[in-house]
Amino acid sequence: MSADIMGVGQNSVWLDPEKSGEISAAITRDDVRRLIREGKIAPRPAKTISKGRLRKRRLQISKGRRRGQGSRKGTARARTPRKRTWIRSIRAIRSRLAQMRDQRQIERSDYRRMYLMAKSGYFRSVAHLETYLSERGLLRS
Repeated sequence: MSADIMGVGQNSVWLDPEKSGEISAAITRDDVRRLIREGKIAPRPAKTISKGRLRKRRLQISKGRRRGQGSRKGTARARTPRKRTWIRSIRAIRSRLAQMRDQRQIERSDYRRMYLMAKSGYFRSVAHLETYLSERGLLRS
């Protein structure tokens, strides 16, 4: 009856062992409610799953561990989408172009042309950009 009143399972009810006579004398629901109020009957605390192992695993992953072939679920593109890869590369290329322009390593007109080429996806990386510029003699020393 007390489990029903408290809304817990029968195994989750704690009965005060020193007041067992008083508890066994309670017949009505009101008697049981009174005992619950007085703290002679109480719900046991819910058992929770420990997060210790999870925290340890997360720490390992943040260090770069546990990321091998066997732990992977998605493809490379699912794990880092094309857009994220593009953003990472285009930002690096554009910042390098701006740096070269500011240091007067390339002409402003060349900068504009290279910027548009980068935008269209011509350059694979910063190294590719620099190779392209040096091959065509567009770099000033």
